[in-house]
Amino acid sequence: MALVRTLNGFTPSFGKDPFLAETAVVIGDVVMGDGCSVWYNAVVRGDVNFIRIGHRVNIQDNATLHCTYQKCGLTIGDDVSIGHNAVVHGCTVESKVLIGMGAIVMDQAVIGTGSVIAAGAVVTQGTIVPPDSLMAGVPAKRIGAVGKALAEGEIERIARNYQLYASWYGEGHSS
Repeated sequence: MALVRTLNGFTPSFGKDPFLAETAVVIGDVVMGDGCSVWYNAVVRGDVNFIRIGHRVNIQDNATLHCTYQKCGLTIGDDVSIGHNAVVHGCTVESKVLIGMGAIVMDQAVIGTGSVIAAGAVVTQGTIVPPDSLMAGVPAKRIGAVGKALAEGEIERIARNYQLYASWYGEGHSS
């Protein structure tokens, strides 16, 4: 069973049909919408500030979601995929975004709707990513627009697939 822990008077809250892998960790001031999934060894740590997560968000294996004490909470929109080993910290991620494997998104960054942050990219503190942007590199730079093929073939497909994958685990693994 996942570790879901109350801290400093805040208990994580989940919408309908969550999937929490047995080794997932969710702590403190965390609110998730419907159909979210937190995968193996992923950590969602709302201990020093708030974390708000929309609907149908998948937080893949070993990802870390955190914030900054007295400064930056973390807000994530709907239909967002956060790839394996990604770090998403004290920022805003709007809806229909793909954060690639091993990517890092730092405090006060804003990732616009429909964007892709490539695997391994580092979005530095305070970066504002316009909607429908493809970002890559260290530090991340806009290398193009997210067209229909990328939006449907990656952003939407991955979000939809993680809903399917979570369903394979059945009710015995949900919180």
